[in-house]
Formats: sequence, C-alpha cells, structure tokens
Amino acid sequence: MSDTARERILARLTAVRADREAVEAVACAQVRNDSPAEKIERLKTLMTAVRAEVHVVYRGQWVDTLKRVLRERSLKTLLYAPRTAFGPQIDAAWSDDAQGLPALRIFEGSGEDFRDELFGIDAAITTTLGAIAETGALVLWPDGNEPRMMSLVPPVHIAILEAKNIFNTFCEIIQQQNWPQHMPANALLISGPSKTADIEMTLAYGVHGPGELIVLVLEEDG
Repeated sequence: MSDTARERILARLTAVRADREAVEAVACAQVRNDSPAEKIERLKTLMTAVRAEVHVVYRGQWVDTLKRVLRERSLKTLLYAPRTAFGPQIDAAWSDDAQGLPALRIFEGSGEDFRDELFGIDAAITTTLGAIAETGALVLWPDGNEPRMMSLVPPVHIAILEAKNIFNTFCEIIQQQNWPQHMPANALLISGPSKTADIEMTLAYGVHGPGELIVLVLEEDG
C-alpha cells in the first residue's frame, strides 16, 4: 500500500470518528413530554392503524394473554429462543398447560442450519429492544439467539415489549440506550405486518413477511 493510499484511509477513519463524536454531542429535540401511559396509548394507536394487534398487559399476566391469542388462531407451531429473558417463562407455561397451544420449536444452531425448518413454522415470538411512540415502531436487535429471520419469515410474529422501553423518538432511544458505544450489526424497525401494493396496485398483507404482528406490551404489575 502506498503512503498516499494509507493517508487517505486514515483521513477517512478520522472523519468517521469525528462525525460519531458530533452525533453523540447532539441533544434530542424535545417533541413531547408524554407520561408512560400516554406513550403506550400513542404507540398502540399508530400500530393498530396499520393492522398490528396490540395487547397492554401486566407483567404477571402476559403468558395468559399469549396463550389466549395463540388458542384463538389454532396455530400448529411456535418458534422461540430459550436463552432470552422470557424463554424460561414460555417453557414453564407450556409445561403447566399446553392444551390447544401450538407445539414449541426451539431455535438453535445457526440461521443457515434452521432455514428449511423455519419456512414451515406458523409463528415466532421475539423480544424487542424498545419502541418509538412518535412513529409507532418496534425496535429489534437480532443476534445469535434471535436472528433476524425469526421476525421476518413465519406468518405470525409475536413481539414482547416492556412498557418502560417505549421512547418518544428514534433520537431518544439512541441516546438513552447509548447506541454509539455498542452499535448493533443489524437493527430492525417494525411498525406493522408486512404489506405491499406492487400487485395490481392492490394492498396485500403477508407477501414479503408476516401477515400478522401481535405486540404484548408489558406494564409493571399494579
């Protein structure tokens, strides 16, 4: 590598670092000062408007709500990741009473190893990093435990969202969760079920991803 090429690369890296520091220094504009309850309601309103199904439940009751939602749909299989914060609760719930519920499928191995089985799964449940009330969007950080395909391939995606992690804006979640210090390799923003109007200009759901998005918003027990 010539000295000139090396200098150009170093100059670009320096510029990127400077830009990142500038972003970190920018304060988020205060668009609203909603209460936690108002943020939940705003998020629910926006997501429901694009055909997402949102259930606001107490933390101690979310499993019961999940079971009811699943039984209503008569699904055959549910994919989950056992090494997440909610994995053990799902295990315990199915051990207690699995009548009328889909059979559990555990995601394990790599995405490539699981690809063929994934396309035969009816529904998948994932955690979320948070949500943005201003735009009505969930934020997911896929990783080795919950790869991106879990939320994109099965016809039904169920997302668990903790109410305390609903932020007003995208800028707010980036700053308050300190994203610049541990940027994800892949971040997803999801506002509703997959939809397209490419086919004869007719709006269709589930063509390029899940046809149903079900969100369980967990509030602290009252």
